Amino acid sequence: MSAIRQVALLGLGEVGSILARDLLAQGGAALRLWDRQFDDPGSAPSRTRDALLALDGVGAARSAGEVAVGCELVISAVTADQDLAAAASVLPGLPQGCWFLDLNSVAPSTKRSAADLVDAAGGRYVEASVMSPIGPRRIRSPILLAGPHAEAFEPLARQLGFAGASFYSAEPGRAAATKMCRSVIVKGMEALVSESLLAARHYGVEEEVLTSLNDLFPHPDWARHARYLISRTLEHGVRRSEEMREVARTVADAGLEPWMSRGCVERQAWAPGFADALSEEELVPMLDRIRTDFTSSTTKGE
Repeated sequence: MSAIRQVALLGLGEVGSILARDLLAQGGAALRLWDRQFDDPGSAPSRTRDALLALDGVGAARSAGEVAVGCELVISAVTADQDLAAAASVLPGLPQGCWFLDLNSVAPSTKRSAADLVDAAGGRYVEASVMSPIGPRRIRSPILLAGPHAEAFEPLARQLGFAGASFYSAEPGRAAATKMCRSVIVKGMEALVSESLLAARHYGVEEEVLTSLNDLFPHPDWARHARYLISRTLEHGVRRSEEMREVARTVADAGLEPWMSRGCVERQAWAPGFADALSEEELVPMLDRIRTDFTSSTTKGE
């Protein structure tokens, strides 16, 4: 097993930006960056790229097709809707035997399609599912690795700083299925709490609703927890709605109608339009801000 010295990183959103900095902090590998938004110098990925280029061991590719040239590992940390496109985009420069770590939150069938692309081009695809929010533990977050190359990749991942990475299954799609089924509850809870409490605030019963939740789901501070859940939809709803479309595909592939997951797609996609409410530190002012902005936008649309 040889150490990985050159890593190509696809995507400089929330996850990619964190991983870039943590990989550099480990000091074991140089980074080459690519994001499809690099063509827009004012985009967040472009600003992140410019900041990272000031650090030692960082370079930016001129295209997706060249980002993998000379690399031993490609890490894909793009949005769910770009998973397959990102994998296909790097194939022209993918070295034989190059590892491809797919961290994206997509359905098992999508992961298998990406694996087929990479493996057919001579790469070694590793399915990866991040099983917690990336922020608290960053590169050390728990990550399930699956697929025929996963077990061999685990020690390399740990050398790079992925301390929470663990071999899960040689069966393709199994890690993705675990993540997607978890997301039915995690993202669904965010959507349910948002919808429940926005309606409850209209009727003036939000305090009683929160108090009653302790009978079923004991929590030391439900108001604070509810604000956190709603804030996730306001800040990350676009990305979460894309993930939930993949969740709905996962459920449908299991032979079930994904009624709950489809509804969650809509609520998550709706929420970022009211991101100004993130400035409110308490739950009730946040709810009031969302409702006021929603009423104002509805009135303007009439």
